[in-house]
This record gives sequence, C-alpha cells and structure tokens, in this order.
Amino acid sequence: MLKRTHYAGCLRKEMAGEQVILSGWVQTIRNLGSVLFFDLRDREGIAQVVIQQDENPELFSKASELGREYVLSVRGTLRLRENPNTSIPTGSVEVLAEELEIFSPSEVPPIHVHEDDNAKEELRLKYRYLDLRKKSVMDRLRLRSRIYQSLRNSLYNEGFTEVETPILYKPTPEGARDYLVPSRVNPGKFYALPQSPQTLKQLLMIGGCDKYFQIAKCFRDEDLRADRQPEFTQLDLEMSFVEQEDILSLNERIISKLFKDVKNIDVSTPFDRISYTEAMQRYGTDKPDRRFALEIISLEEVFKDSGIGFLRSAVEAGESVKGIFLPGSDLYSRNQLKTLEKKVKTFGAAGLATLIFSSEVSGSLSRIIAPEEVETLRLLTGEEDGILFIISGKEKTVLTALGNLRTTVAKEKELYDPDSHDFVWIVDFPAFTYSEEDERFVSEHHPFTMPKREHLHLLDTDPASVLAECYDLVIDGYESASGSIRIHDSALQSKVFSLLGLTDEEIYERFGFFIEALKYGTPPHGGIAFGIDRLSMILTGTENIRDVIAFPKTLAATDLMSDSPTEAGKGQLEELHLRIVHKEEK
Repeated sequence: MLKRTHYAGCLRKEMAGEQVILSGWVQTIRNLGSVLFFDLRDREGIAQVVIQQDENPELFSKASELGREYVLSVRGTLRLRENPNTSIPTGSVEVLAEELEIFSPSEVPPIHVHEDDNAKEELRLKYRYLDLRKKSVMDRLRLRSRIYQSLRNSLYNEGFTEVETPILYKPTPEGARDYLVPSRVNPGKFYALPQSPQTLKQLLMIGGCDKYFQIAKCFRDEDLRADRQPEFTQLDLEMSFVEQEDILSLNERIISKLFKDVKNIDVSTPFDRISYTEAMQRYGTDKPDRRFALEIISLEEVFKDSGIGFLRSAVEAGESVKGIFLPGSDLYSRNQLKTLEKKVKTFGAAGLATLIFSSEVSGSLSRIIAPEEVETLRLLTGEEDGILFIISGKEKTVLTALGNLRTTVAKEKELYDPDSHDFVWIVDFPAFTYSEEDERFVSEHHPFTMPKREHLHLLDTDPASVLAECYDLVIDGYESASGSIRIHDSALQSKVFSLLGLTDEEIYERFGFFIEALKYGTPPHGGIAFGIDRLSMILTGTENIRDVIAFPKTLAATDLMSDSPTEAGKGQLEELHLRIVHKEEK
C-alpha cells in the first residue's frame, strides 16, 4: 500500500523536486491524448497530477480508466508548473506520477463535490457523506473540533472536572416535549432523553464535585427552525460557592480565549450588561444584535393629542406607539414596504405606518400628520433623510414586531459588518410570566432558578414582579449561553414548584428525589450552558445550523440519508409492550 507522505493541499513550490505520496479522491480528469491530468483532493485541498503517455504508457493506460471520486494513492515527483493556477494555494506545482494505486472506484456521484455545485439541500442531506467531502463543509467541522479543544483546555485550567451524565433519565419537564424511551424490562414505564443535564449537574454540586463540565448531547421534541435541531450539543458547567458575577467573569475569560484560539480575534472584557427590560425597550428582543443602531423610539408623547385617530386612541388606551428610524434615501419601494408590513403582521402587529423624510414628507401618514408633529419627529430622528417605521398596539406586540423589523432591515440594507462581533449579557429577567393560555405562572427560564433575594417576599403576593438571578450571553443577536444561580433550599424549591401550579403529588412524583437531595446540605451554586451548535454558526459565519453538524436533521426532524425515523417491527413493539394506535382507533 502506498502510504501518504503529504497532504495535497500542503504542497508548495519550495518543495519542488521532492518525492511525494498523496492519497485522496479524484476531483476532475482531463485526458488530452498524449498527456493526462487529474486533480487529487484531500481534506487540505487539491493538487494536480500529470501522467505523460510517452514516459509511462502502462501508468497512462491505468489512469485513463479513472473516474470522478475514485479513491487512490499516487507517488511521484513534485515539479513547478509551466502555467501556474493562481486561484489555488498549490497552483504553482504539480506531481509527475510514477506509481498509482486505486483503492476504490466510484459510480457517477449524484451531486458534484464542488463548492459551487448548487445542489438542493434535500439532495445534499440525502448524500451527506458526499457533501462532507467539500472543503468548506469539512472545514466547519474541523473548526468545531477546535472549539471543543479550546473550551476543554480553558475549563481544565480553571480547575473543572469533566463528568458524563446519563442519557437515559427521568422525565423532568423543562419547557419542551421529551423524547421518551420505553423500558422493556419495566413494562409501561419510560425513560426520557435529557433536554439538559439540569438536575444531574445540581446533584453533582450536592455531591461535592465543586466545578463540573461536560459537552452534553441534549434532546427536545419541538418545532424546528434554521438555528434549532431535535438533538443538539451544549457545553454544560456548574460551580459551587459562587455568585452571578463569578460565573459571568469566568465565561468572559473562556469566550475571549475561544475567539482568540479559533479566529485570532481579540475580544475585550468585561462584556456589557443590560437588563431584560432595557433590551426589550431599546431593541425589541432579549437577544439584541447591537452591531447596528436602529434603536426603538418611544412616540407616545408625540401622538397623545394627534389628529391621527388610531395613534391617539392607542395612547389613550394605555398602549404603545413606537418606531425605528432608518436613515438614507431611496430605501424602499412601495411594494417592498408592503412586504415589510406583511412581515410585522406575522408578529401580531395590526399594520406598519411610515413617514419618509427627504425634501418632502411622504409615506402612509404624510397626508394626515400635522406639521408640528413632523417637526417633532424630525428633531427626534436627527433631522436626517430616511424612513420612520411606526407600530402601535399592546407594548409586547409592538416591541416584538419592531425588534424583528429591525433585524430584517439591518440585514437587507447591510447595516453591519458580518465579520464583526458583539457580546452582551442580558440580566435581571423576570422569574415568572403569566400564561393566558395555561392560566398559570410559568418559569421564564426554568423552575430551578433562584429569585433575587430582595424579591423573595413577593412570591406570595406578586410573582410577576419577581426578578431572577439568571443571565443570557448574546453574541451577534444569538442567545449563545444561558444560565442562573440555582435554588439550594428544599422549602423554597417546593414553593416555586407550587407557584407554577404543581400539586404536592406532582412535585413528589416528578422531583421528589431532587427535593430530598436538597435537604442534605446543598452549597449555593450556579452554572451556564453554551449552545455549541450556535457558537459554531457564529464562528463559521453561517446562518444555518445544519452547516455545522455532521449529520443533521431536516426541519421535519428526519434524516434523509438513513431515512429515519422508521416504523418499528411488530416483534419490537411486542417486546416493549407497545401498540400503535391510529387516530381513527381513538
């Protein structure tokens, strides 16, 4: 067997004259009759191989049978090319072949292994093992590996212990639906795949682990989107005898080192900290991308006595009138503005009003707005030309709609440098929000989060006003990490469960083991979990989570390559004491 001595993508002109052995896949072949060229591809790049018929007719004949994606090794002498290809790093050299060993032929592949193959994503996922051969795809996975390396090194240096926790565990509802696993040896009972190792890492703190971390696989049976998968990976860590600031400082060190290790980017610390309320009021989201301005402007004072009826009525009803201002000229056509209006309506807004400032005032409100209101708005927006987008209604709806409009406009108008990064901690979240649908309070993060001590007295009388000791790290508009200080008192934990509508029986059934553990001396503790998939997206510059996962699922939670999920056989179901009940049988 010809054993590789060099990677194809690492050959350089300084190595001319050396004997090399390359191993990889045939990218392209060009047979010119008396001379044959083929490009050999491996994980590092491409190198051109040349075989001359007059010098080696037997080898030329063998190479003439090659096809795309054949796997082989080639031995030869590296030489300078007469006509260099300046578009690739190895374009100044080629390998004059002397020996060829074919390991595996290939049928005609259903997708081209080219960066610009334009294959549909469904086809790429069906033949993912071919798609992985593209350098850009494999480079993302290799960068992800470097992320793991940096994070592990940082945490080992900080005194953490890496501990694995079970995959088969008890269902402990954490907001999404569980993936259930039936137990064959315990008929009628089920494990759940963990949505996170939440209770387990807290039990490790009770057990004296002090500083724990793991790179954990987690599972949530929820509706998918471009940045979400049914199974995902997180860096999970927990620490004892800490307060919030200890955890934030630690993770700033970890993240700044990560960006330096992986992208050679210097990140300034400490990161900014803004409250949940401030984030919502300024950016319309608790995941703000602050690489561009477009902050939300409150307009209630402007329109409280306005002749524009729907805006004045909103203010009189105690609702919100807010806007964002996009400076510039000739920004959007009428049809494009209608498209933006349709978008904000998907977030509950009744409509999207506009004022366009230039030499004259135009837009949907231009004919009904008073001159003094125009003057006030001009002052508010810095007397620049541009578009003022206005939405009125319930505050939460208005803020959410404007927040989404803000990011849409910024992306369409390229208002930020995609290679820049912004880091901000969002703190002081509400501990609980009231669900109109469920007619009860629900946790804003999860039920193990410690309420702020100065708000504990409000648990019985005003839960909606209780703030939590929790924090999210937002990078470039993505929630990249989320954590909290945990409840370490069994009575308080039971009280929070009760506040969330659980009966004593339900608390015992679901969390009895955990409540009991808290009674045996629990240190104050807290932690955080980073989404590795989202971190990988940010560091590779992609907006699709499937680009950073080796074998991802579709938005329908299917694996097109293996055609899973699949139906279980009758025998398997009987062993598990299960029967499929179709809707019409109910």
